[in-house]
Amino acid sequence: MAREALLRHHRGFSPQEGRDRVLDPGGELQWRSSGEEHLYNPETIHALQTAVRTNNYGIYKQFVKLIHQENERYMTLRSLFSFQSDRPPVPLDEVEPAESLFKRFKTGAMSYGSISKEAHESLAIAMNRIGGKSNTGEGGEHPDRFRPDANGDLRRSAIKQVASGRFGVTSHYLVNADEIQIKMAQGAKPGEGGQLPGSKVYPWVAEVRGVTPGVGLISPPPHHDIYSIEDLAELIHDLKNANPRARISVKLVSEVGVGTIAAGVAKGKADVVLISGYDGGTGASPQTSIRHAGLPWELGLAETHQTLVLNNLRSRIAVETDGKLMTGRDVVIAALLGAEEFGFATTPLIALGCIMMRVCHLDTCPVGVATQNPELRKKFAGDPQHAVNFMKFVAEDARELMAELGFRTIEEMIGHTEVLETKRAVAHWKAKGIDLSPLLHQPEAGDEVGRFCSIPQDHRLDRSLDMKELLGICEPALERKEKVHAILPIHNVNRVVGTILGSEVTRRYGLEGLPHDTIRLHFNGSAGQSFGAFLPQGITLSLEGDANDYFGKGLSGGKLAVFPPEKAGFAAEENIIIGNVAFYGATDGEAYIRGIAGERFCVRNSGVRAVVEGVGDHGCEYMTGGRVVVLGPTGRNFAAGMSGGIAYVLDEHGTFKERCNQEMVLLEPVEETYESEELRNMIQHHATFTDSAVAHRVLKQWEQYLWKFVKVIPKDYKRMFEAIERVKRSGLNQQEAMLVAFEENMKDVSRVSGN
Repeated sequence: MAREALLRHHRGFSPQEGRDRVLDPGGELQWRSSGEEHLYNPETIHALQTAVRTNNYGIYKQFVKLIHQENERYMTLRSLFSFQSDRPPVPLDEVEPAESLFKRFKTGAMSYGSISKEAHESLAIAMNRIGGKSNTGEGGEHPDRFRPDANGDLRRSAIKQVASGRFGVTSHYLVNADEIQIKMAQGAKPGEGGQLPGSKVYPWVAEVRGVTPGVGLISPPPHHDIYSIEDLAELIHDLKNANPRARISVKLVSEVGVGTIAAGVAKGKADVVLISGYDGGTGASPQTSIRHAGLPWELGLAETHQTLVLNNLRSRIAVETDGKLMTGRDVVIAALLGAEEFGFATTPLIALGCIMMRVCHLDTCPVGVATQNPELRKKFAGDPQHAVNFMKFVAEDARELMAELGFRTIEEMIGHTEVLETKRAVAHWKAKGIDLSPLLHQPEAGDEVGRFCSIPQDHRLDRSLDMKELLGICEPALERKEKVHAILPIHNVNRVVGTILGSEVTRRYGLEGLPHDTIRLHFNGSAGQSFGAFLPQGITLSLEGDANDYFGKGLSGGKLAVFPPEKAGFAAEENIIIGNVAFYGATDGEAYIRGIAGERFCVRNSGVRAVVEGVGDHGCEYMTGGRVVVLGPTGRNFAAGMSGGIAYVLDEHGTFKERCNQEMVLLEPVEETYESEELRNMIQHHATFTDSAVAHRVLKQWEQYLWKFVKVIPKDYKRMFEAIERVKRSGLNQQEAMLVAFEENMKDVSRVSGN
């Protein structure tokens, strides 16, 4: 780095008089003819797009040659490797077929919203045609995509990403997955949450995400619900309960020590771990996140494979990698370093027409790939077959290399780093002396230690209360929609109670679920973590006792109530009755909590109507919808990052203002009649479900208490809501009014929250 700085200085300020030269303009992000070298440049992009559009493998090989020439400039770590195999070559027809490799191919997590509907669905169609998997990204997908089209194509993404409390994670969304991916980190922006500017939150994007059009979206970083490897293991278990048929994947970023984290992920019962390299990202990330964070996947992948083998964990978990995989050579090197599944993101987008303008965040993509603008989307010229052709070319390219190296299958090749060697004659001054031998190290382990995933994880679902009791009790409701009511004991070892039952309701009856209160289960005792997680409509769970963390996580239309036992010797409103992170990422339903909740109550709530009698720190953080009533004190930092929904806080002592984060919200009195009626009805329901003493007192003296409530409403949410109502008065319907209001919002220079 020091030498590069000096070279630039001497170029601009020559010791010889009159020899000073103007520095090159650079071009770290966007390609410049005199700037930084890029693997994606006009020549390589043209070659790839010509190859896939003409289905010409010969032109694809020209693309490979161009990439290899770029690699001669040592732009990636894998460019410093060469092949040196003592194994005899095998005939190409003995190498596993391309169709077998397709099952290991995936497209990366690129969200609908960051890329267009056409691009997102084309990737899904392409991967479904070949038997691979596409990834929704954290933006989700519309339920219409879960059904095949008339021509037999399926626009459903097999991998549903959740990113902890991702936008719109419902029971229906999770049940329609072959693989569920927890985004703990990503190659671009490791450790940061995602963000979608309000100018790209068009009405159709807002519908899928369950948010308000025109209001900027902030995706919480993972640490908002995961503080330890145990918390991650709980989320893995929650999601496996939400869809027992799906594999659970955890996405990690390549970094020093990622092998140790991956070992914890394997012990936490994940089925797949993805090691994502720093190369990539949507191009909408800040420069400091794209260029100066994370490591190449080669480093993280090698460390992960070695650590898993050393701890005899490799056989229990599939290892995937991604980060600018472009050719069959990349696939082969990834397999040799320890991967058995492979993700492609930017290159399939280029196959569909992306020309790497790097203006993804501006919503001005000229080829209709990274935009939601209807006029620009008309310019999208991609075809799913183009992505199919690319995947076929990569598979054939990899098969040819495997034949040369003497491998018949991917599994046979995993971890055989002895066929790799570092290039001995590296002329580039920066590459001289680089020692990559640690990447090629093979841990000492006996033959009994597996080198690839061969043993399925035991998620112990058969031990759950749902499997042992609830499914049997609720069979009349599941099979014939008959009403069911039961009273059962519960203990804190009973985790995720109701979630498998809920998944069966969703699998049978879809997004609508069952009629309200078809299944009513009353529990006595202390519930474990994630009581009622992802509960769909038709199920009502009441708990006479208390509950641990993650109460109502991802609630999807069901009803929950918790209250102390009738003979409890304490005042409920003065004691904590449920743990931290209740209703994280919840999308719909009702909840009534007689007592105080822990920290991060209703974080990322986008639709639940909840009443509680006090909350800890960070209540309603990142909330995007729904209604929350707090009949008691709050902790600090209430409403941080809140961009939607409304909270009503009973501020009896006048101290709430100093506990609320007012950066994005307004504090107002409850003045409108319809609002006061809505608030009163929620409190009335709370009294009905829990027999709350606080609720009864407030209702009895309603006029005196009403003025003590503070309405917390996000600034952008209020502006858009008022704009939509104003436009509707001109005679437009709801959908038309939202679009007109959204277009007005885009022209408003006073927008906040990144809009």
